[in-house]
This record gives sequence, C-alpha cells and structure tokens, in this order.
Amino acid sequence: MDTDLGPTGTETLCDVCTTELDRVSKIGRLADRELDLLRQPKRRINVNIPIRMDDGSVEVFPSFRIQYNTARGPTKGGIRYHPSVNADEVDELAFLMSLKCAVANIPFGGAKGGIQVDPSRLSEGELERLSRAYINEYHRNIGPETDIPAPDVNTDGRIMAWMRDEYESITGRQAPGVITGKPVELGGSEGREYATSLGGAVILDEFVNEVGMTREGTTVAVQGFGNVGSYLAKFLHERGYDVVSVSNVDGGIYDSSGIDVPALFDAYESSDDLFEFGAAEITNADLLTLDVDVLIPAAIENQITEANVAEVQADAVLEMANGPTTSRADEHLTERGIPVVPDILANAGGVTASYFEWVQNTTNEYWTEERVREKLATQLREAFADLREIKTASETTRTWREAAYTRAVESVLQAEAYRGNVARDDAERSD
Repeated sequence: MDTDLGPTGTETLCDVCTTELDRVSKIGRLADRELDLLRQPKRRINVNIPIRMDDGSVEVFPSFRIQYNTARGPTKGGIRYHPSVNADEVDELAFLMSLKCAVANIPFGGAKGGIQVDPSRLSEGELERLSRAYINEYHRNIGPETDIPAPDVNTDGRIMAWMRDEYESITGRQAPGVITGKPVELGGSEGREYATSLGGAVILDEFVNEVGMTREGTTVAVQGFGNVGSYLAKFLHERGYDVVSVSNVDGGIYDSSGIDVPALFDAYESSDDLFEFGAAEITNADLLTLDVDVLIPAAIENQITEANVAEVQADAVLEMANGPTTSRADEHLTERGIPVVPDILANAGGVTASYFEWVQNTTNEYWTEERVREKLATQLREAFADLREIKTASETTRTWREAAYTRAVESVLQAEAYRGNVARDDAERSD
C-alpha cells in the first residue's frame, strides 16, 4: 500500500476490528468461543535480526510474522519495512488480511510481516542482507503451501526477488510460489503492479451503478499519489470519472474542472512533483473536506477521524488504504448517511492478483495481462454482489462495512466448523 502520509488519529486498526466484530456478533449472534477464535492469531513469531552494516558495525532490527488464521487455506500477507512497525500493528493487519481473503473469496488465511527499519537509511547492500536475513530466520514458517509473503509498505519486486532466491538457496529447490509480487522474469504475474488500483476502480464502478450514479461527471479526490493512488487516478480518469484533487506527503492540488491525470501520471514518475500543473495547492487536511462525490483515502490508516469527520463533505468514501477511517468517524459517517466502501473490499485487488500469481506458479501456466485483468474484474464483481445480497437481505446490516465483516466472519467460522475447531450449532447454516 502507499506510504505517503503519516497517521493523524489516535485509534489503531484494532479499534475498528474490535468494533466491527462486536457488531457482527450482535447481527450473527456469535458465541463467545467463536469470538475468542477470531480475536487472537494462530501464530506469532518475532526475531531480532542482527545485520553487519557497511561501516563494519552491527545493528539489530526487530522483525515479526503473524499468521492469523489458516482455516480457509495457507496464510497470505505482505512484509512491510517501517520504523514504526510493531507486533500490535502486524497483528491487526494480519487479522484484516484474513477478512479480506474471505471477502474476495480467495482460499487463503491472513498473515502479515514486518521489520522495524527505515529502509531509506540503508545502502542497497544492507537492504539486501536484511531482506535475506529475514527469510533465513523465517523460512521454516513460510512456504508455497504454508504462508506466502508479498510486498507491502516500502517493499517491492526487487526485495521479493531476493527473498525468493534466499528461500530457494536454503531449501535447495525451486519454489516460485513462496513469494508473490515478484518481477515477471522470476515468476511474477502480469498486471500485479497496478492490481490494487484496478480492483478499486472495478469496485467503484459497481458501487456507482448500485447507488444510481454515473461515471461521467462524478468528482473524485484521491489522497495519496503513490503506486495505488496514482494508478487509481489513471484508471478512474480513463473510465470517465472527474479526478479533481490528488495529494502526496507534501500536500495536494485541486482543480474543479479536472486534473490532467495522464500528464501528471507520466511526469510524476520522474519528478514526484504535483505542483507544476497550475492547479490550486491545498493541504492534505483540505483534501479530506472537499465537496466531491467520492473521497478516496489511498495513503495510510487513521486519516478520517473524530476530529475531522464533521468537515467531510463527500457523498461517499472508498477506502483504498488499510484502515483510513477510525471507528468513531465511521459511526459519524453512517449517521450522516455517507456510505463507506470498506478497505477489505475496496483494496482487495492486490491480494487477488497475488493469489493469481500463486496459482500460475503452482500450475506453471502463465496468463496474459488481459486475462489477469478480466479474471480480477470478475472476482471482485462477484465479491461486491455477495455483499450487496447480504446488505439488502438483512434488516440489521446497515452498512457496506457490516456486510463485508459479516461475510468474512461467517466464511472463516464456517471453515473452522468444518475442520472441527468450533462446534457451531448451525454447521448447516450457510449450506
């Protein structure tokens, strides 16, 4: 996911997770034993990794891997490099990955990993040694049929290539499916680079159709112009949406007549400068309060908070970042009738494409970019349709987030029941 912006709220993702689990518990009448199973991960691993630096000194980097739930299949989730990475954050993100895979109907459980490091401080050699050391420490706990890492904050295809190579050097066998998000030359999938963004565009299309809007003339503001936000703006522009504002860590630009997204996309790749296009300069705080049809937080968590939610003027919110809306802010938006398309649906294109990459690696049959895009769109449209059915069929499910959590929790618990890990009275309930 993009890492353009820093957190502005005080809640953690866990607050949202706990709130939604409580809501789903009331809607679905979950037993305490079922909630207990969902509130804690299956496995937590942490290792302090010593690395010799270029100057001969040794630094120690805390690292983590959380495998949250394996009922639906091998665990899946990214590895992030960031100074603020800690066990609680990784725990919460692994939980969200479990739900995201279930919402997208992918046969994986959720995981997450991380290293507490500022990668911008490392030389390329130090970064490679750290990445390889991570796999050396965790190789017994990952694998194509066990736990499949992927890129996340501040990690990319180059790092995934090092990790795959290290795993294969240790195990002595080819294992392309151990890591996803790899370069195409090493078994990566066509279309993976922009899959999260393409998935968000597909979901927004479905939402717009559902609520009776049209793409043409629908104004959009995108907070965050990293990989996810930039590709999303590009795809939305191509679909006829009117992208009027984008931002990065330095601030944003706004043009009520629409930004020249293709020109900005091409120029930004080389200059990282938003402010040469003649549009009005605004702050990230300003962007969140623009009077637009759709607000898209595509940076990081805790951007719409209790402190600023009253100023949000958008007609709808599409969450492309993980946890950009705090639980209290989410309640305020619901009370005001502003629908929120939740992150575990909106940004599920990335993990869906990772699943496709894993399938191609395990079958040794590789797909064209066009086929990947078609299959991604089909998978996410079906996921949206599932949530629509839940939301419209239930008198107690008010929001898209509640529908998504209900769908995910029921799917995970049903898998646990069939495995005999919970004794549900209604093992036939979803049959």
